[in-house]
Amino acid sequence: MRQLALFLVMVVLMAAVARADQNDPALDRLFAELQRPDAAASADGLERQIWERWLDSGDAELNERLETGIIAMNAGYLPAAEQVFSEVVAAAPDFAEGWNKRATVRFLRGDHAGSIADCARVLALEPRHFGALSGLGLIHATLEDDEEALRWFERALAVNPHMPGVKENISILRERLRGKAI
Repeated sequence: MRQLALFLVMVVLMAAVARADQNDPALDRLFAELQRPDAAASADGLERQIWERWLDSGDAELNERLETGIIAMNAGYLPAAEQVFSEVVAAAPDFAEGWNKRATVRFLRGDHAGSIADCARVLALEPRHFGALSGLGLIHATLEDDEEALRWFERALAVNPHMPGVKENISILRERLRGKAI
């Protein structure tokens, strides 16, 4: 009986590790809380919890590689960061955040097609990824495709209604599109 109990504890612990990243079951609750009308005060904390889950691949070595890429990206070493993130997606093609980070670096390097392709992969893995959704809005705004940019920003805001930068971009784009219609 004791061996069975120990076995069940091990299975539960292994399942918890396997559920890191975009598959973490806590994400459903966090996204539901983010949608509550009274969530504005707690939105930053909810977003932080979501990002913590997205950034955790469930593999310490892979997490370390991801962190190395983030450090390189933040320091402006974009080719090195892209290489690291490419290694992450090759090692874990079902880990959405590896793709998202590479999409970010590709955007910063001016590789809009590559960034769009990586964002598509992120959204195939995690359709609620408001970072990738707003990223697609930024890419299309950069490409001066205002209607497409607006569409992506609105999708991001539907998932996370507490993104002031996205709200501001939507206002700017709507105003710009009204001006084009005149």
